[in-house]
Amino acid sequence: MTTLTKLLPAPAPAPVIDETVRLLTEHYVFPDTAEQLAGLLRQRLTEGAYDVEDAEELARLVTADLQSVNGDRHLRLKHHADPVSPERGAATLDAMRRDFDTSLGGAPRVELLDGGVAVVELAPMLFPLEWAAEPLGAVLTLASRAQALIVDLRSNRGGDPDTVAFVCSYLLDERTHLNTMHWRGGGRSEQSWSLPYVPGARFGGSKPLYVLSSDSTFSAAEELAYDLQQLGRAVVVGERTRGGAHPCQGWTVHPHLEVTVPVGRAVNPVSGANWEGTGVQPDVPCAAADSLDHAHGLALARLAG
Repeated sequence: MTTLTKLLPAPAPAPVIDETVRLLTEHYVFPDTAEQLAGLLRQRLTEGAYDVEDAEELARLVTADLQSVNGDRHLRLKHHADPVSPERGAATLDAMRRDFDTSLGGAPRVELLDGGVAVVELAPMLFPLEWAAEPLGAVLTLASRAQALIVDLRSNRGGDPDTVAFVCSYLLDERTHLNTMHWRGGGRSEQSWSLPYVPGARFGGSKPLYVLSSDSTFSAAEELAYDLQQLGRAVVVGERTRGGAHPCQGWTVHPHLEVTVPVGRAVNPVSGANWEGTGVQPDVPCAAADSLDHAHGLALARLAG
């Protein structure tokens, strides 16, 4: 716990829980579960379970309760050490911008290994496409000349579905249906497709492609691995991922607390399912620390064959 956090006054739990319950019941993609969770949070509040000393501990306790019914890892009360704007999503946006500026736009590593095999690391997340298109387009164009490609998602914690489609567009030859998002209320759905045009050169849809995963790979990074795997385009090497498939939005409910609520669910057009709760199952299971060597060996063997 930071010194700053210790100096902050403890938040009054009732207003935080009341607003969290309101957001759950209005926005959660599974309304029946929202009602169940709302009852649980109110009960725990009445019991005094949230009478704690600081915002960080309150966030931990509420998150545990929010995830206790269906294990939805996108359903959280997140603590922020620095005060955040009350605008919707501002807390997440501020943190993303800092990470973007310190990670070369989300592509901190590109390297050519022996045998003409390139490695592109995408981390710590897949940033909003309006930010990330230029750096990702540049690094994927550079890697397009490789004989085989390894995309490293081991440290990627998620991001923008539009950026998933953008990256996939460099790894496929034709416009392809990748995913469908079903939103709460009204039967609304939205399809995600790879792009008919990309700036720069494509790696394309025929050369060997491998995706590295870990038990930290999450959310949109899981979608990238899952979409390519279901299409038969990539071999996933490493560990089973965390298992978060629901797109979410964030609301500030206290200067240091943000509620994130899933507002939709993903359905893959090949599997008819998604990776929620189960994670993406690797085609070649191994420890994440060993996955790069494994993928490199697989690529060299395929190229030799």
